[in-house]
Amino acid sequence: MDDVVGAIADPVRREILVMLRDGRLSAGEIAGRFQISRPAVSRHLRVLRQSGLVRDELVGRQRLYELDAGQFTQLAAWLVQFVQPAGWEQRLDALETEVYRTRRRRRARGAADQAKENTA
Repeated sequence: MDDVVGAIADPVRREILVMLRDGRLSAGEIAGRFQISRPAVSRHLRVLRQSGLVRDELVGRQRLYELDAGQFTQLAAWLVQFVQPAGWEQRLDALETEVYRTRRRRRARGAADQAKENTA
Protein backbone atom coordinates (compact mmCIF):
# COMPACT_ATOMS: atom_id res chain seq x y z
CA MET A 1 0.00 0.00 0.00
CA ASP A 2 2.91 2.38 0.70
CA ASP A 3 4.09 2.06 -2.91
CA VAL A 4 0.63 2.92 -4.18
CA VAL A 5 0.34 5.95 -1.89
CA GLY A 6 3.79 7.13 -2.91
CA ALA A 7 2.95 6.71 -6.58
CA ILE A 8 -0.27 8.71 -6.40
CA ALA A 9 1.32 11.47 -4.33
CA ASP A 10 2.52 13.22 -7.48
CA PRO A 11 -0.06 15.20 -9.53
CA VAL A 12 1.51 14.15 -12.86
CA ARG A 13 1.17 10.48 -11.96
CA ARG A 14 -2.42 11.02 -10.84
CA GLU A 15 -3.18 12.63 -14.20
CA ILE A 16 -1.58 9.69 -16.03
CA LEU A 17 -3.83 7.32 -14.07
CA VAL A 18 -6.89 9.35 -15.05
CA MET A 19 -5.81 9.22 -18.72
CA LEU A 20 -5.35 5.45 -18.55
CA ARG A 21 -8.78 4.97 -17.00
CA ASP A 22 -10.30 5.15 -20.49
CA GLY A 23 -7.93 2.63 -22.07
CA ARG A 24 -4.40 1.85 -23.16
CA LEU A 25 -2.09 4.61 -24.34
CA SER A 26 1.42 4.60 -25.71
CA ALA A 27 4.22 6.29 -23.82
CA GLY A 28 4.39 8.88 -26.60
CA GLU A 29 0.68 9.68 -26.34
CA ILE A 30 1.02 10.14 -22.59
CA ALA A 31 4.13 12.31 -22.90
CA GLY A 32 2.45 14.45 -25.58
CA ARG A 33 -0.17 15.61 -23.08
CA PHE A 34 2.35 17.14 -20.66
CA GLN A 35 4.61 20.17 -20.70
CA ILE A 36 7.42 18.16 -19.11
CA SER A 37 10.17 16.25 -20.94
CA ARG A 38 9.67 12.72 -22.25
CA PRO A 39 12.36 11.35 -19.90
CA ALA A 40 10.47 12.88 -16.96
CA VAL A 41 7.24 11.20 -18.13
CA SER A 42 9.16 7.93 -18.50
CA ARG A 43 10.29 8.19 -14.88
CA HIS A 44 6.69 8.77 -13.76
CA LEU A 45 5.56 5.75 -15.77
CA ARG A 46 8.31 3.64 -14.21
CA VAL A 47 7.13 4.61 -10.69
CA LEU A 48 3.55 3.71 -11.63
CA ARG A 49 4.70 0.40 -13.12
CA GLN A 50 6.81 -0.48 -10.07
CA SER A 51 3.91 0.28 -7.74
CA GLY A 52 1.71 -2.08 -9.76
CA LEU A 53 -0.77 0.63 -10.78
CA VAL A 54 -0.03 0.26 -14.49
CA ARG A 55 1.07 -2.57 -16.76
CA ASP A 56 3.03 -2.14 -19.94
CA GLU A 57 3.30 -4.18 -23.09
CA LEU A 58 5.72 -3.80 -25.96
CA VAL A 59 3.79 -3.85 -29.25
CA GLY A 60 6.12 -3.40 -32.18
CA ARG A 61 8.12 -0.29 -31.40
CA GLN A 62 5.55 1.14 -29.02
CA ARG A 63 5.22 0.56 -25.32
CA LEU A 64 1.54 0.59 -24.35
CA TYR A 65 0.44 1.31 -20.80
CA GLU A 66 -2.82 0.34 -19.13
CA LEU A 67 -4.30 0.84 -15.70
CA ASP A 68 -4.25 -2.01 -13.17
CA ALA A 69 -6.97 -0.80 -10.80
CA GLY A 70 -6.67 -3.89 -8.59
CA GLN A 71 -3.89 -2.20 -6.66
CA PHE A 72 -6.36 0.40 -5.40
CA THR A 73 -8.42 -2.19 -3.49
CA GLN A 74 -6.31 -2.26 -0.34
CA LEU A 75 -5.97 1.52 -0.28
CA ALA A 76 -9.70 2.01 -0.80
CA ALA A 77 -10.49 -0.44 2.01
CA TRP A 78 -8.21 1.49 4.35
CA LEU A 79 -9.60 4.90 3.33
CA VAL A 80 -13.24 3.92 3.81
CA GLN A 81 -12.80 4.12 7.60
CA PHE A 82 -12.47 7.90 7.27
CA VAL A 83 -15.59 8.44 5.17
CA GLN A 84 -18.73 9.42 7.03
CA PRO A 85 -21.97 7.99 5.67
CA ALA A 86 -23.92 10.67 3.86
CA GLY A 87 -27.40 11.08 2.49
CA TRP A 88 -29.25 7.81 2.07
CA GLU A 89 -26.57 5.75 3.81
CA GLN A 90 -27.04 7.77 6.99
CA ARG A 91 -30.83 7.51 6.76
CA LEU A 92 -30.69 3.77 6.19
CA ASP A 93 -28.38 3.39 9.20
CA ALA A 94 -30.92 5.30 11.32
CA LEU A 95 -33.73 3.10 10.00
CA GLU A 96 -31.76 -0.04 10.83
CA THR A 97 -31.23 1.23 14.38
CA GLU A 98 -34.96 1.91 14.76
CA VAL A 99 -35.88 -1.55 13.44
CA TYR A 100 -33.59 -3.23 15.98
CA ARG A 101 -34.98 -1.03 18.78
CA THR A 102 -38.56 -1.95 17.86
CA ARG A 103 -37.74 -5.67 17.72
CA ARG A 104 -36.13 -5.48 21.16
CA ARG A 105 -39.22 -3.78 22.61
CA ARG A 106 -41.54 -6.39 21.07
CA ARG A 107 -39.44 -9.23 22.45
CA ALA A 108 -39.42 -7.62 25.88
CA ARG A 109 -43.22 -7.17 25.80
CA GLY A 110 -43.67 -10.74 24.56
CA ALA A 111 -41.53 -12.08 27.38
CA ALA A 112 -43.44 -10.00 29.93
CA ASP A 113 -46.81 -11.20 28.56
CA GLN A 114 -45.56 -14.79 28.60
CA ALA A 115 -44.48 -14.42 32.23
CA LYS A 116 -47.94 -13.07 33.16
CA GLU A 117 -49.65 -16.01 31.45
CA ASN A 118 -47.43 -18.49 33.26
CA THR A 119 -48.23 -16.99 36.68
CA ALA A 120 -51.97 -16.75 36.06
